[in-house]
Amino acid sequence: NTMTVTPLGAGQEVGRSCHLLEFQGKKILLDCGIHPGYTGLDGLPAFDRIDPPSIDLLLITHFHLDHAASLPYFTERTGFRGRIFMTHPTKAVLRLLLQDYIRLMEIKSGNDEEPPPPQSSVLYTEEELQSCIKKIELIDYHSIHSVSGIKFWAYNAGHVLGAAMFMIEISGRHVLYTGDYSMEDDRHLSAAEIPDIQPDVLIIEATYGVQVHPTREEREARFTGTVDRVVSGGGRCLIPVFALGRAQELLLILDEYWQANPHLHSIPIWYASKLATKALRVYQTYVNMMNVRIRQAMDLGNPFQFKFIQNLKSIDVDEFDDRGPGVVFASPGMLQSGVSRKLFDRWCTDPKNGVLIAGYAVENTMAKELMKEPEEVVTLEGKRQPLNCIVEYVSFSAHVDFVQNRDFMMRVKPGRIILVHGQRHEMKRLKQAMDTQYRKEVPSAERPRIDMPENTQTVKMPFTQRKDAVVMGRLASGAERRNFKKGDELKGVMFTQNFQTSICDPEDLSTYTELRVGKVSSKLHVPFVGSLDTLRLFLHELFVGVKEDPSSNT
Repeated sequence: NTMTVTPLGAGQEVGRSCHLLEFQGKKILLDCGIHPGYTGLDGLPAFDRIDPPSIDLLLITHFHLDHAASLPYFTERTGFRGRIFMTHPTKAVLRLLLQDYIRLMEIKSGNDEEPPPPQSSVLYTEEELQSCIKKIELIDYHSIHSVSGIKFWAYNAGHVLGAAMFMIEISGRHVLYTGDYSMEDDRHLSAAEIPDIQPDVLIIEATYGVQVHPTREEREARFTGTVDRVVSGGGRCLIPVFALGRAQELLLILDEYWQANPHLHSIPIWYASKLATKALRVYQTYVNMMNVRIRQAMDLGNPFQFKFIQNLKSIDVDEFDDRGPGVVFASPGMLQSGVSRKLFDRWCTDPKNGVLIAGYAVENTMAKELMKEPEEVVTLEGKRQPLNCIVEYVSFSAHVDFVQNRDFMMRVKPGRIILVHGQRHEMKRLKQAMDTQYRKEVPSAERPRIDMPENTQTVKMPFTQRKDAVVMGRLASGAERRNFKKGDELKGVMFTQNFQTSICDPEDLSTYTELRVGKVSSKLHVPFVGSLDTLRLFLHELFVGVKEDPSSNT
């Protein structure tokens, strides 16, 4: 009766989200990501600390790489045989992102044509990705599924298209895993839902700790104002983004701003992504899962057919004509490598240029390094050069801030809280703030305990289980006829299926289970010296219900 939660990644860190939930003999893996700050096996969750073939179920909350990119490795190279669920948009987008991720891994390994070296950063092949994709099962918001006695369903999480929170029920206990979630309506997505069930355990993100975001209007004004300032001064503005997710939101904002400001109409905006066209097609397909604003806009036209933004399927940075002002959206979002990093290395020495970090920056990435305002940076080639360009950070990462996270926890009223997906110091501040909040507003007996485990540290939660049994079939009918009362004795066969205990007459066992009733008889030969009458006397004194076999030769 002890439930355990063990972060294999995203424990006191942001990246490689993966959590093992165990209860009543069932094992569930929540997310399966990689750490963007590391390469190869170093970026994986601690899969060596678990037994993959024993995992019953794997749930993916959304398509971001830090929550889903190690999935093909786990399904194809570890012996995992369980079932995998995610929403329709998550699967559609994830396929595109992981194909691009494989391409980038192969480039990092040195050669697209030759086999990768032994210590390659390539974690899986295109063939393994396709095999993994075929194993994925789909789930709609609010539809209840059951696997090996584990019930689960999804709520809208508001983070990116198709993002889900999962409510999991095992033996009457409820666990809510938020993944990444947002409580704010934006240009194309609705805010996360508040579940109507009070969970026993809440596993919740702590990305921003006790930070409070500026208002949406303030952030949009700062974002568009920074871009305007850079290009109006003749500079080039780099906006590093992931190919799908927040990129679509920022494109909507900037296209709308360009349309409202004629002095910018001659300045180009490029969306540099091999996935650009495919990505927008996916977004158009699932417009029914977006907010009212976008659905109404679709009645008049396609809001994702931008007027001022040009798609670049491919870009050779060395030959890219970047004379004059312009804006480039390029991936990856944390400037680890790829087009965004190459453009940054090329542009960062010019004070007219600018780079605008619009999402959360993970440790050990260039995006995070820029937020520390260094005087110099190291290029991909290892060359040191001055950082002279404008650097601005405006968060559109669609994670909750402290106020939103606090309000969500207070409304959901969990019995226990486990903080994940946050740096240690941010988590610690959030834990202290929530402990203070609960002391002020909640009686001591009702205050949830808050844990913030590091990677591979197990949180143990004992639960007192009340054991109820349902009387079924002819046994139930007989008890009803005889007007059974509390304390009366009832004889039958008790069995448990998927955490439900039942009692029935032996004759009904085959009706409610796959079991069959059989009779077992045995004979025991015991040497005895004496008369039969003496033996009969002894047996009747020792045992009740002694029967004599008339067919016996004695």
